[in-house]
Amino acid sequence: MDLSVIGILVSLLFIVALALRGWHIILIAPLAVIITALFSGMEVLPLLTGPYMKGFVNYAGKFYLIFLAASVFGRVMEDSGAARSIAWGILGLTGRGSQYNVLLAVSAITLALTYSGVSLFVVIFAVMPIARPLFRELNVPWHLFVAAFTFGVGSITMTMIPGTPSIINIMPTRYMASSPTSAPLLGLLAAAVLVCFNLWYMRFALARAVARGETFSALSPTGAQTEPGGPDAHETTPNIWLCLIPPATLIVLLNVVKLDILVAMVSATCVCIALFRNRYSNLLDTLNRGAVNTVNPIVNTCADVGYGMAIAATQGFKTVTEWLLAMPGHPIISLSIATNIMAGIAGSASGGLGIILETIAPKYLALGLDPNLVHRISVISAGAFDALPHNGVIITTLAVTGLTHSAAYKHVWWGHVVATVLALLIVIPFGVLLY
Repeated sequence: MDLSVIGILVSLLFIVALALRGWHIILIAPLAVIITALFSGMEVLPLLTGPYMKGFVNYAGKFYLIFLAASVFGRVMEDSGAARSIAWGILGLTGRGSQYNVLLAVSAITLALTYSGVSLFVVIFAVMPIARPLFRELNVPWHLFVAAFTFGVGSITMTMIPGTPSIINIMPTRYMASSPTSAPLLGLLAAAVLVCFNLWYMRFALARAVARGETFSALSPTGAQTEPGGPDAHETTPNIWLCLIPPATLIVLLNVVKLDILVAMVSATCVCIALFRNRYSNLLDTLNRGAVNTVNPIVNTCADVGYGMAIAATQGFKTVTEWLLAMPGHPIISLSIATNIMAGIAGSASGGLGIILETIAPKYLALGLDPNLVHRISVISAGAFDALPHNGVIITTLAVTGLTHSAAYKHVWWGHVVATVLALLIVIPFGVLLY
């Protein structure tokens, strides 16, 4: 095997190992670039100041404002009580009469909030205060929260449902003639597969935990971060129908009026503030916190993309790319594999997809592939192996819930990674037939 390819693999193992030990990706990424340079026989400093920083800066230039708008929108929804009101409304529909219903409720709440445009890094703080009392009340093993939450936060509303305002679904529109609603039938089919799989998996995981005699306190969420809001928190939230107006505004402006995501997001934020202006104790503080919350997600992703662009500058990457392009069968298959690989290396769906869109996607479009097919398959593929143990959202979720990788990561693996790969195995053949 090419020494440069070995270097890529070693750098990936290095990233995963250190991420599991608590090292931050901002620090790990440049160190991994150094490893890659040494194996590839390249000078370290030019690789860091060249491809690494170019990838870092280019990604920030394209997507910083979208991250900022999404983070502020999520914060004004949360601080107004609108996100909490939507969550309690869904809980009223699903009911809390059984342990399985609680899992369904958490999934539905998370799906609703993410489809409404609330940031993945914000949703955990909106859902946790609602979920923990319910899990305690019905004695549901706490680690199962990750199964329900992962289904909602990183699956169909991130990559599959046509028109979703997620950054992942918007990114390809900056590189090709596609739209957020590209290949709607493929997206809906993938979503159906993932929903069915997760409904089965949550029931299976719950039954297994009960059979083992597990309880809510069996894996005590020590160190879990909490925010105000107990079982009766919904009594102080605004009317749910009013709360649905801001996210509905976002979805309509993006997919019906066809406005740019930035304009749609800012407009929805203004609508939310206008509706709930009297519910903010300090609106400036809300806006400031939303803006500051942009820093971690955007810098983390930029570091991931920078690392990926450094990888892309090596001979090993060229070798892998040539191998992928020469694969037998329809080229969309190798594009899906490439996107999965890069998302896994970056530990980020947006980071991996950004690398693919910058480096490989143009070659596939030049082969005559329909941009709508490229859009949907690459987006779904970015949301599979992105959720390896060093993924930022996974690390944040486990830290906030007080759980460990050994206790809860298995739910991420089955409910997100395996489920999405299964969806791809079904969707890609249909995509080849339709496009």
